[in-house]
Amino acid sequence: MLERLALENVGPARAMQLDFAPRANLITGDNGLGKSFLLDLSWWALTRRWPREVNLRMTSGYPARPRDPNAEAWIDVGVRGKTRSVQYKVGYSPADQCWRVPQGKPPMPGLVLYAHADGSFSVWDPARNYSDDVGRRPAYVFTEAEVWDGLTYTVDGRVVPLCKGLLSDWSGWIRAGDDNAQSMESVLMALSPSDDPALAIRPSEPARLSVDDARDIPCIETTYAGQVPILHASAGVRRTVALAYMLTWAWSEHRIAAELRRDEPTDQIVMLFDEVESHLHPRWQRSILPALWNLGPTLPGSGRLQLLVSTHSPLVLASAEPWFDGAQDAWFDIDLEGEPLEPCLLRRTFTTQGTTGGWLTSEAFDLATDRNEEAEGAYLRAMALLEQADPPLSEVMDAHNELVRTFPDVDRFLVRWNAFVEDRGGTP
Repeated sequence: MLERLALENVGPARAMQLDFAPRANLITGDNGLGKSFLLDLSWWALTRRWPREVNLRMTSGYPARPRDPNAEAWIDVGVRGKTRSVQYKVGYSPADQCWRVPQGKPPMPGLVLYAHADGSFSVWDPARNYSDDVGRRPAYVFTEAEVWDGLTYTVDGRVVPLCKGLLSDWSGWIRAGDDNAQSMESVLMALSPSDDPALAIRPSEPARLSVDDARDIPCIETTYAGQVPILHASAGVRRTVALAYMLTWAWSEHRIAAELRRDEPTDQIVMLFDEVESHLHPRWQRSILPALWNLGPTLPGSGRLQLLVSTHSPLVLASAEPWFDGAQDAWFDIDLEGEPLEPCLLRRTFTTQGTTGGWLTSEAFDLATDRNEEAEGAYLRAMALLEQADPPLSEVMDAHNELVRTFPDVDRFLVRWNAFVEDRGGTP
């Protein structure tokens, strides 16, 4: 479990500090202010390797560098291991172009899974990666294509499979009807929208796409199109299926490795999820976060689950309102502040907004209104006129015409405005 990160001269801000909550940690902020960077850094703090160091085919997960290359840079880390909390502070070595991590094994945080925004995944397994043995993999890092088609590495000219990939594994699980098939189905049901059973992702028998493709492609059963090969499914469904697969695969392989090592499986999972709403319809955005919170019991034998989630979605934040508990959860927001403007990380108080519009105008997204840009401009001009003691009728009518063009007839503000126009001698 990740407990703390403190940064100096690293990333987009001069300094940042996060004291993580044990259950869910939500990260918001505008594009380019460092949300993905914080998740990359969190993965590194838990595993001591950057995703792209492990797999050079990755297009994300690059090693962090000092903001000012001529000044000292520090990363202060607090991790809760299997039996105790460990804190350490590391600096950047310009000569070696790397961070000077402590010698020996890192604290064992449990199973760590990172869902990157581009569809790639990173997995760190305490039973398979927690070792100083020469040749042991430091982590399993998958590009989006490798999630589906499999991950291999080459040693002494021989290709060694690390993971068969979603298409092969899921087909085999379905046909065998084994525990992995049941676990995958349970996770998919948990991740599907809860308010419409017709949208549930249900596995179906694998099928061939064509006579020229010898693969058995897993399928899902839909109420509207029958059996659909997963490769023909929407981007949102494919991302959900990929998440379910990586969870099922990682947990299954961890249990197998723990048994071979005669160890007990870990009772902790840390999940990092960048842009959790990516590709998802609003109905799915509204249900994904509660589903992730409830995933722990879905995985056989698993226990505690810590989430680190970045989002741009007001629906995701609104969905947290019935669940959010300040004793177990935290909300971190990155805003531009100061002179000159710089990214500033704040742990904000999570306050119920009641609607997604309320979240759009909250500190999370900082919009003036929940309307489109034209309607917002008309509204702000009208509000300025309402505050004047004796606004010119010509300006009032210009504002009125703009409101009528951009607002629906039943808008409550427009009703109030019409009364104001009449009072000023105009005709609504």
